[in-house]
Amino acid sequence: MELHQLEYFVAVADEASFTRAAAKVHVAQPGVSAQIRRLERELGHPLLDRSGRSVTLTKVGAAVLPHARVALDAVARARLAVDDLAGLVRGQVSVGMVSGCALPVVAELLAGFHQSYPSVDISLTDANSDELVDALVGGLLDLALVGSAGRPTPGVETAVVVDEELVAVVAYGDPLSARTTISLDQLCDRPLISLPRGTGVRAALDRACAGAGFEPRIAFEAGALPVLAQLAGHGLGVGIVPSSTAKDNAGTLHALAIIRPRLRSRLELAWALTEASSPAARALVDTARALLARPAAAGSQPAA
Repeated sequence: MELHQLEYFVAVADEASFTRAAAKVHVAQPGVSAQIRRLERELGHPLLDRSGRSVTLTKVGAAVLPHARVALDAVARARLAVDDLAGLVRGQVSVGMVSGCALPVVAELLAGFHQSYPSVDISLTDANSDELVDALVGGLLDLALVGSAGRPTPGVETAVVVDEELVAVVAYGDPLSARTTISLDQLCDRPLISLPRGTGVRAALDRACAGAGFEPRIAFEAGALPVLAQLAGHGLGVGIVPSSTAKDNAGTLHALAIIRPRLRSRLELAWALTEASSPAARALVDTARALLARPAAAGSQPAA
């Protein structure tokens, strides 16, 4: 029994005609007839009744037909699996990362993916979180590390890498350095230093200030947390940073817990898989999920 015999048999059963079946499978009609007769001789029973104006199934043919369809479907799925693997060999993935944030987990993810799929090309770009999310939705990126402070964008799945409380930091000698806590409304008239719009930290700050009824007075925007810490350390304003950044700069900056309300920001890996996603993109997301499922995958890194 050969696959092409099953294919011809199913085609004749579907078309109720040897002529139409031959056209469907792009084989001359005598070839289709000969192969089906060989199949019938092997099974020891006629599968088709050729006596009428149209070809019909015999009882044996009707019993065999579902199994023939299953066999052909299994072969088609096997070929699809091979095509997917071939796509991984020839594929390309695009990864985005929020500006000014370098997490070891991203390098570990890309290194592990490259080890598993060495022939897949990887491109890396950086931008603000809102731009990265737009690129995910638009199909320009396959995976991105983004800062977030709200709900995920529809169609975008996320996995939290870091979730941190935001604090205020000032230079030693600032009047606020005598305090350990401060409410958000007490910062309404102070010059603030923050990451730019489009980052998770800034989104958390803007949302909280709007809820408190004022617009934050942003004196400086810094694209990276180390630069922001340096500006605050020179007394140019109150920095709004993740708690880990405050700890890393404890020698030059005094941290105050922000209360009423408390602010938090997250770093998340995000993706937007669709039916059109490439095999390489799906493999990248699977690699990311497996990495994040490991204990302490993210480490203690600042949420941008």
